[in-house]
Amino acid sequence: MVDYLEANGRRIAYHKTAGTGPGIIFLGGFKSDMEGTKAVYLEDWAKARGRAFLRFDYSGHGESSEAFTDGCIGDWSADALAVLDQLTEGPQILVGSSMGGWMSLLVARVQPDRIKGLVGIAAAPDFTEDSMWAGFDGEQRSALNDRGRVELPSEYDDGPYVITRKLIEDGRKHLVLREPLDLPFPVRLLHGTADVDVAMSVPLRIIDHARCDDMRLTFVKGADHRFSDIACLQMILDAVEEVSS
Repeated sequence: MVDYLEANGRRIAYHKTAGTGPGIIFLGGFKSDMEGTKAVYLEDWAKARGRAFLRFDYSGHGESSEAFTDGCIGDWSADALAVLDQLTEGPQILVGSSMGGWMSLLVARVQPDRIKGLVGIAAAPDFTEDSMWAGFDGEQRSALNDRGRVELPSEYDDGPYVITRKLIEDGRKHLVLREPLDLPFPVRLLHGTADVDVAMSVPLRIIDHARCDDMRLTFVKGADHRFSDIACLQMILDAVEEVSS
């Protein structure tokens, strides 16, 4: 059964499994929800081992309140911080997929003392600026500025992604690869070479930019952005165990 957290005027849906620590929090991707393959697989693994686990929907996603098009990076990172602060105790492992990788870095920047380790799966920090805005042509930029929104095709959804001017402008306030990024805990980054959504250069930028004494990047030949076949799922579990010790 889904539970709800009232935070920042929004209603955040979540599933929480009690267990031993360090706890694990799964942070999903852009326009994804907590019912995805990786989140549920991790939850089943955590339950079998008696580990505390939590998955949730950002506002405007899944079963949480608000419209997707009203949301932005600042709202979603605030949702993630509220989940960490109000629904968990003690050290936590953050597992961030795609946009969830950005959310994890934002959470870690604010609450580094609560983080035991971080696993990024096709992590996409700063994507609103470096992928979306940088990739828009003149017509798309004009539409965004004049109408406040632009539609992008998506292979993951029934309809196009609606990208708002609010999302782009707010994203610039939360960039993590332009300012110092201290990660005083183990970090594992996993990335597929067949990922057409997040370039292989992105995790390399994280490696180059972050200050971290224990950071490793693994490229998986042929894996796509979903990173959810059985071999990839096992790699995620292995990474979680590594940063938990």
